[in-house]
Amino acid sequence: MENEGLTYKKAGVDIDAANYSVDLIKKWVGRTKRPEVLADIGSFGGFFALNNQKYREPVLVSGTDGVGTKLRIAQMMGIHHTVGIDLVAMCVNDILVHGAEPLFFLDYIAIGKLQPELVEALVQGVSEGCVQAGCALIGGETAEMPGFYKEDEYDLAGFTVGVVDKGKLINGDAIEEGDVLIGLPSSGIHSNGYSLARQALLGEAGLKLDDQLDELEKSLGEELLTPTRIYVPSVLALLEETNVKGMAHITGGGIAENLQRSIPPGLGAEIDSAAINTPAIFKLIQARGRVPREEMFKTFNMGIGFIIALAPQQLDKALNCLRVKGEKPIMIGKITAQSAEVVIR
Repeated sequence: MENEGLTYKKAGVDIDAANYSVDLIKKWVGRTKRPEVLADIGSFGGFFALNNQKYREPVLVSGTDGVGTKLRIAQMMGIHHTVGIDLVAMCVNDILVHGAEPLFFLDYIAIGKLQPELVEALVQGVSEGCVQAGCALIGGETAEMPGFYKEDEYDLAGFTVGVVDKGKLINGDAIEEGDVLIGLPSSGIHSNGYSLARQALLGEAGLKLDDQLDELEKSLGEELLTPTRIYVPSVLALLEETNVKGMAHITGGGIAENLQRSIPPGLGAEIDSAAINTPAIFKLIQARGRVPREEMFKTFNMGIGFIIALAPQQLDKALNCLRVKGEKPIMIGKITAQSAEVVIR
């Protein structure tokens, strides 16, 4: 038989598999559709018609992020349908800090060998995250990159666009001494600090992902894959009821670094760590990995995934509103002028 020559598929890129992947993910994209979406996936761009009657001076707020080395845990365990939730959460929680309602989301998947069912699982997670956040998944890109990633390796990135009225944009400028800080609990590690977590637990402590530990209610691997919480519905409801002055999404850098970004120059905050119900996974990392307390708070959220600053007169109303939305809010501290930094006591 005559040699047919080199093809794109022989070089490692399977266009037919890519087309099949698109067919598989259409149902997950359809779950996220909002009335403003003008077309299904498949075009060169996604179309979203902004509702101009809802906003007097609409300001678009955008955010982009990835999942980080949490993906290594997913790949080691062969569980791929939850990290998409993390991807959406990291983006929508960021723009929520400024009072923005997430409108739409796009994802980017880079993979060593395109496996349609694997891509479907990843998009299933992205779809679930978008449903939780109330935004539409209007497009994305799947890049098969042989020779760059191993066959079973992949990376995820994404971005979201939201909207807020200019007069309701939140940037922390209104925060003043005496304002109170409400913390919303995290579901665990979320999507930051996994390089340290893996080194502490799988390296220093020599644990395995399928280990069933007395400290945890599920296997270590399942605990590490717990999806990042999406705070959009509860916080948007709070913004309708109270005058929120500032907010912070607690990601890499922990409570101190992320909260400081939301506080005006010259002000700081005092955080009462005793008020925080720290999940067992953090205690496990600290004990088994011999990680200093200061490093734990510098790296991880330690049980608080989102912080809200408002006047003390608004505290009871805010707590009630958040509880109605299913949150378990905690009064964790206050704004102070005694030090221009966040102090965790």
